[in-house]
Amino acid sequence: MAGKNIPVYLFLGLLESGKTKLIQETLEDPEFDDGSITLLLVCEEGELEYEQRKFAKPDRVVIKTVNDKSEFNVANLTRWAAESKCGRVMIEYNGMWMVNELYNALPGNMLLFQSLLTVDSNTIFIYSKDNGMRSLLIDKLAQAEMVVFNRADTVNSEEKKMELHKLVRQASRKSTIVYEFNDGTVEYDEIPDPLPFDVNAPVIEIKDNDYGVWMLDCQNNISNYEGKTISFLAQVCQTKKPGPGFFVPGRFVMTCCAADIQFIGFPCRYEGYEKLKDKEWVRVTAVLNMASNPVYKNRGPVLTAKTIVSALKPQNEVVTFS
Repeated sequence: MAGKNIPVYLFLGLLESGKTKLIQETLEDPEFDDGSITLLLVCEEGELEYEQRKFAKPDRVVIKTVNDKSEFNVANLTRWAAESKCGRVMIEYNGMWMVNELYNALPGNMLLFQSLLTVDSNTIFIYSKDNGMRSLLIDKLAQAEMVVFNRADTVNSEEKKMELHKLVRQASRKSTIVYEFNDGTVEYDEIPDPLPFDVNAPVIEIKDNDYGVWMLDCQNNISNYEGKTISFLAQVCQTKKPGPGFFVPGRFVMTCCAADIQFIGFPCRYEGYEKLKDKEWVRVTAVLNMASNPVYKNRGPVLTAKTIVSALKPQNEVVTFS
């Protein structure tokens, strides 16, 4: 069992968002059964309880309740998988826990196969405007391959759907967005997401306020930029992390609120890097390639500067992902 890869199905969402209902329906579907044992890890208790007798294969589902975040670690997950002899894992993740904590807890042979986020359309606008809850929500939106807005009759208008579309795209440009209505019908979001810059231009010009959009698209579609020349406004970060001959040009990006502002940039090779002043503003024109660098565990985006020119501080020093 130790060397066998185990796919993980991750179900995200704040409390009472519909995670339990979605997992129940999934396990009731005979087509979901692959003949192996499913280990279902339940990390929070909601109003609904699982009706195991209704599962398509109730004898092939082992339910384990995880009461505390401290229990969610590599040793326990390895042991639970071995004890259950499972071939796959489903996780109903606690909405108050950050997703990165999950990734750190997964054993090396547990591979994230699919991640879904359920959202209650009746409360989404309340959460999205509350700094504390918005931070938790954006954390889940950034990791979900599919976002399901259930009870969507309350947001069934072009104006509200556009607002939700922008909320999702602030965290991820790759998530599929689905609306599930009270009568059981579903509707897929088909609002187009054109990039505000031309990735096929000889020099990809990133406008000041589009830096976050570019960074987000790089995370999702790095192959679109490999070997290409990119021009952008950035602030100099003089750090020893990327090694001799490098500095990091980047911007401060706000994910959801002031508490989540972080500096994001790629290491940049530049012969005159030592002459640059820390925190000064520059216009960078550089070629991006995937390469090894000390800031990455493996390979990652690395810039090779063509020109570095002094620039004026922008009107908005902090940018967003949308």
